[in-house]
Amino acid sequence: MAATLTKLAINGDRLNERIARLAKIGRTASGSIRRLAFTPEDLQARYQVQQWMVAAGMTVRADAAGNLIGRYEGTLGQVPALATGSHIDTVPSGGCFDGVLGVLAGIEVVETLQQNQVRLQHPIEVIVFTDEENTMIGCQAIAGTLDLSDPKQFKTTVDVPIEDCLERIGGNWDELKTARRSRMDMAAFVELHVEQGAVLERQRSNVGVVQGVVGIRRLAITLLGEANHAGTTPMDMRQDALVAAAEIVLAVRALAERMPGEPVATVGRLEVLPNAVNIVPGRVTLSVDMRDLSKDCLDQMVAQLDQEVRAIASAHRVQAETASLLWVEPSPSASSIQSTIEEVCRDLGLSCCCLPSRAGHDALEMGRITDMGMIFVPSQAGISHSEAEYTSPEQCAQGANVLLHTLLKLDSVYPV
Repeated sequence: MAATLTKLAINGDRLNERIARLAKIGRTASGSIRRLAFTPEDLQARYQVQQWMVAAGMTVRADAAGNLIGRYEGTLGQVPALATGSHIDTVPSGGCFDGVLGVLAGIEVVETLQQNQVRLQHPIEVIVFTDEENTMIGCQAIAGTLDLSDPKQFKTTVDVPIEDCLERIGGNWDELKTARRSRMDMAAFVELHVEQGAVLERQRSNVGVVQGVVGIRRLAITLLGEANHAGTTPMDMRQDALVAAAEIVLAVRALAERMPGEPVATVGRLEVLPNAVNIVPGRVTLSVDMRDLSKDCLDQMVAQLDQEVRAIASAHRVQAETASLLWVEPSPSASSIQSTIEEVCRDLGLSCCCLPSRAGHDALEMGRITDMGMIFVPSQAGISHSEAEYTSPEQCAQGANVLLHTLLKLDSVYPV
């Protein structure tokens, strides 16, 4: 039986044909995919995916968060499931592969097992997470990390109350707590995703073994100087908020470059007031986004940046105020899953490298409640969230085969 399982392979033609079919739902005149969560296009895609799940031999349900969950039963009854999946909603101008590959590859894995009359000891679940691109309400509901105090905090892309949005897809705001899962019913979660970066392409690796999903520290720094006439105010009398902001931008970059590991830090937005050609800027607000796999590194970066902001503000005689916008802890991949993925790549003759995921994924939240791992396949030129997003049919099939054999091996790694 073991020898037979090692020869199993997914149907790449079927997988890629389904990717192409799903891309027709929400395709715009420009060629991008616009399939925002809770829209008619999203509902149509969810219905199509549900049909494919049923055809693959799964029972299908929607939980209170609207997550679509297909289940392929195992041989041992009530034991924790091995789960996979991703999302099928898109950004306003998305591509064909982001999220979709992980969902359709999961279905393809199950259909391959069904057609070969193979059942694992563990059940397999394929999850379509709700609204990954915006609220992340689906994965957070499963992880139990949602703030349920006020539904108005969830700003949907369709400008409809979240309660009504959930009802559209079979969910229920009042029952959201029932969507929560734990290690008791989910032994592990493995997500296949396109890289959305260019590391694999640059290193000429077939597969990325993801070390974890980075944490994020996002801040807003406001600098208060004094707006004044650009011609009549001597240089030594200025309280120029923009000059101070410029030094902070450089300090943010230098901070990431000198820290151990490979953190990244970005100032992506500046708001300058009065924003006139002949006025010394009196107020500037800038965003800071810092990401890394290490919580300690992120905490040190925040502390060091605070010191530098204070020093720069003092030197330019401006006031500085810092507010936290987003505080997400890192979610490391389980070492057992990483090593299993590497072993599978060797068995299949595929090159691989280890790298962090610096973009957020549903796996980020799944790592809060169970062992988590991610498999990356290359994105051409590192492009994603765009109609130019491209991963070749061969690369999609390779990723799905790695997912198949990772789940096969994990079936014996986790106790039943």
